[in-house]
Amino acid sequence: MELKDLCREIEIVARQTGRFIMKESRRFDIARIESKGPNDFVSYVDRGAEEMLVENLGRLIPEAGFYTEEGTSAKAGTRYCWVVDPLDGTTNFLHGVHPFSISIALKEFDELIAGVVYEAGGMETFTAWGNGGAWLNGNKIRVSRTINLSNSLVATGFPYNDFTRLPSYLICLEHVMRNSHGVRRMGSAAIDLAYVACGRFDAFFEYGLNPWDVAAGILLIREAGGRVSDFSGNEKDVTGKEIIAANNLVYSEFFEIVSNFMQTISY
Repeated sequence: MELKDLCREIEIVARQTGRFIMKESRRFDIARIESKGPNDFVSYVDRGAEEMLVENLGRLIPEAGFYTEEGTSAKAGTRYCWVVDPLDGTTNFLHGVHPFSISIALKEFDELIAGVVYEAGGMETFTAWGNGGAWLNGNKIRVSRTINLSNSLVATGFPYNDFTRLPSYLICLEHVMRNSHGVRRMGSAAIDLAYVACGRFDAFFEYGLNPWDVAAGILLIREAGGRVSDFSGNEKDVTGKEIIAANNLVYSEFFEIVSNFMQTISY
């Protein structure tokens, strides 16, 4: 199957799962949540959505493995692997706050080749495939043309259970707040990255994320003409533990600021 056609099938799977999430959001009981750790929550909706995704994506490429947030599949794949977050922005969902999203990426060996981020509440589908560009509801998108931080709108995510770098993060955040058009915190990293890809945000940074949070968004930004790296400037293996994303014009300035404040540590 051509990647473009495969992405259309992934979009269908994402939208089907999104309908389940939205249906459950109207009757969800916050008393039914479980805690995986400090400020790290999961619900039957996360697990139910992931089971749907695993089942339906498994039909598209039967030999593919899965790397998922809730661990509903331990299947390994030699060539292909789905990287899936069934509900990115769980805390938003639990409190009835938008956005929350579904993030689906496909890797061939170590290369990202397809990605879909579906914002369930707004019914926006962000799609990218290798050398195929980035798209929003079928319309091609590009990163912004902003050339400096002073004219940029920046997104971030607050640390929620790893506070080891909080002092450096807060100093960096203050600098960005004082020297930009402002900072937004949406509560879904997949959406933050998708919004950079379509030019709504000019830049984004965060630490303490996981591959399923960022995989699809990384491909979106790169196919939309932007750049993504960790705090050391490595653009090859960005896992989410550290991430900087921006349009290609403001990236260098933004990288220098974030890397200077967020001194890299070993994991």
